[in-house]
Amino acid sequence: MNTLDIHEILKHLPHRYPFLLVDRVLELEHGKRIKALKNVSVNEPYFVGHFPHRPVMPGVMILEALAQSAALLSFDAVNKLPDEKSIYYFAGIDSARFKRPVEPGDQLILDVELERMKSNIFKFKARATVAGELAAEAGLMCAVRTLE
Repeated sequence: MNTLDIHEILKHLPHRYPFLLVDRVLELEHGKRIKALKNVSVNEPYFVGHFPHRPVMPGVMILEALAQSAALLSFDAVNKLPDEKSIYYFAGIDSARFKRPVEPGDQLILDVELERMKSNIFKFKARATVAGELAAEAGLMCAVRTLE
């Protein structure tokens, strides 16, 4: 079981502030599952407008955090680091459900399981929790493409 700190995450993901949404990988079971952490800070830019009177992390950002965790798991599963010629895309989101708001100060735990992979297309079961409570869940499909 591996863990990754922010320096290792930056080697694996092209995202940077303000769009990098994974702070640490707590557990990584090769080709099977990942458990990652996102510390939710009031300083994040989307809180200014979502919502000024009661900041709530947008659901699409929670899904993006899950997808970034899934990308880390994908690259681990195929034993390679991304390069300038590869890009990781969302290909589908199924049955997304949001169960509780995620607010500044929360620690978002991102649990993603690889269900199957075939020809650079990956399907995942993903869940985000806060303090043991389900915040969001979805089926994710992602694809790695090579740029010309």
